[in-house]
Amino acid sequence: MGIIMNMNTMTSLVTAAPSSHSPPFPTWCPFIITSGTKLSSRTRTTTTIRATLDGTERQQLSSTPLVVDHHKEVEQSVKVLKDAAKTRKVAANQVLSALSVIEKAKIDPSAFLETLGGNESPGRTWMLIFTAEKQLKAGRYFPLTAVQRFDAAAKRIENGVYLGPLGQLTFEGRLSWKKRILAFIFEYLRIKVGPLGPLQISLGRKEDREPSTKDPFFIWFYIDDEIAVARGRSGGTAFWCRCQRVDT
Repeated sequence: MGIIMNMNTMTSLVTAAPSSHSPPFPTWCPFIITSGTKLSSRTRTTTTIRATLDGTERQQLSSTPLVVDHHKEVEQSVKVLKDAAKTRKVAANQVLSALSVIEKAKIDPSAFLETLGGNESPGRTWMLIFTAEKQLKAGRYFPLTAVQRFDAAAKRIENGVYLGPLGQLTFEGRLSWKKRILAFIFEYLRIKVGPLGPLQISLGRKEDREPSTKDPFFIWFYIDDEIAVARGRSGGTAFWCRCQRVDT
């Protein structure tokens, strides 16, 4: 599985990348601030988070309802994923097992979009941590720095692969949301090599139609203020962690 736009395309990038490659930015998830979060279908968890977005440090009060049917099992699985995001040392089979539990939990998605993309631009950014094959048969930690930005207010999406001083490749476009499905269409490609300014290329998709399941999409199974789990159109599953915005 790959990342946003085309899962198969990104799979080829992962295969070509050395397995020992460490992401240049960031190597940890600043929003993962606890070892676990107590989940309850009747309670709201309030967490104070310090973060830097767009160069402006501010205090964010995050209050997200976590509605879970299988409380204990899901709680333990969420903890496994948060530990994996922080350390990248949790065994792949444990991560796959945790993803399976979360996929089957049928968590209420009513707060997912706001949690994923915030309520004002430029939205929130998430770093890809782990990708799994169809039916969770196998998986691995993503070896490159891939960061996605979701802007729920403006209905925009940005996906980037960052290679430190070597450069970056980003796609930007529009998104739509229906229940737990986020569909998207990319409109622009930006390429940056070394210290040179980015080159923007139109992908010729400026029609006004709303993205649908005929386009690339994600089905989201779990989103809180620290991690998110989704399955792509290709059938692979992945999870992300909140991260600081990449300033370019």
